[in-house]
Amino acid sequence: MPSDAFVARLNEQVGHEFAASQQYVAVAVYYDAETLPRLSSFFYAQAVEERNHAMMMLQYLLDAGEAATVPGTAAPRTDFGDVVEPVRIALDQERKVSDQIAALAGVARESGDYQSEQFMQWFLKEQVEEVSTMSDILRVVERGRENPLLVEEYLAREAPADEGQDPTAPPAAGGAI
Repeated sequence: MPSDAFVARLNEQVGHEFAASQQYVAVAVYYDAETLPRLSSFFYAQAVEERNHAMMMLQYLLDAGEAATVPGTAAPRTDFGDVVEPVRIALDQERKVSDQIAALAGVARESGDYQSEQFMQWFLKEQVEEVSTMSDILRVVERGRENPLLVEEYLAREAPADEGQDPTAPPAAGGAI
């Protein structure tokens, strides 16, 4: 059984994941309006990924017989000074989420909740990838600030192909949509 502290923090994290998803939608819409379809597509996909992280957390709570809540989120930021700022915000967000995930794993460990600690391992691994990817995109966007079409070209050339569902990922409530 997950500890009460872990359940409370995981429910809180669900809200953070949904907020991240909303922020990525706002970033994608910004790039869509700027006619930068590769950046837009990248962030739309990131939004779905963050939403699915929240759904995985909800499923874990349901499977554990715990109360799963869906907290509200603040409105995302929708105005940006230039093409670099949204990616900088995204990287800051991923670093913050990494800290939150590590803290959650710590709560599980401190309370001797080995199942919840094991559940968090996938998210810890995922956050390393997320921060690395966003760091790379930020460096490219900073270099292409004056000509964002170079960023579009980079994404067309270097973006990894969608490999489908990660078989090691926890199940998501409602299935992976």
